[in-house]
Amino acid sequence: LDPADERSDLVDLSVEARLRALPASERQILLLTSLEGFSLPDAATILDISQAEAEALLVDAWSTVNQQIATSILVIEDEPVIALDIAGLVTDLGHHVVGVAASQMEAVTIFKKTQPGLVLADIDLGAGGSGITAVTDILRMSSVPVIFVTAYPERLLTGERPEPTYLVTKPFEPPVLLSALRDLLESNWISCP
Repeated sequence: LDPADERSDLVDLSVEARLRALPASERQILLLTSLEGFSLPDAATILDISQAEAEALLVDAWSTVNQQIATSILVIEDEPVIALDIAGLVTDLGHHVVGVAASQMEAVTIFKKTQPGLVLADIDLGAGGSGITAVTDILRMSSVPVIFVTAYPERLLTGERPEPTYLVTKPFEPPVLLSALRDLLESNWISCP
């Protein structure tokens, strides 16, 4: 089975199918706390279980959700140390880095070959060109989600395309990048058809 086909199968799962993949008790605690907004103690009461059991079920449910939203990632970054740092962070979360591109041409080439589920892109690639141009070219081929990681956020916030939904400013703290990544993937998980 081609990895791209496998990824496509996961992306095509409806939210309903993804929720059905969870054990009933995990699905119930997740829906009660995340969708309905009940506190963990209230959800435990509704399900007639202890708070400790409810907490364990919620941890297991989110673990499964995180596995479902794991994706392949293209990193566009010309600074080798930063690129390795970003690749290590996302790999530690269970994602697969399909490549690290130091130039806009390399980014587009890797994207065409691997069709990743997400792109993390710097905007200034030095002599390698523009991350904005690379992302623009990529977005002509696919509607892949993008997180810009840059020291120059003012170059992106112009009102022109591609206007980022997610922007992490360098120097960044790892939790900030990880939070943006998780938010983006969870919102895509919830909004998948």
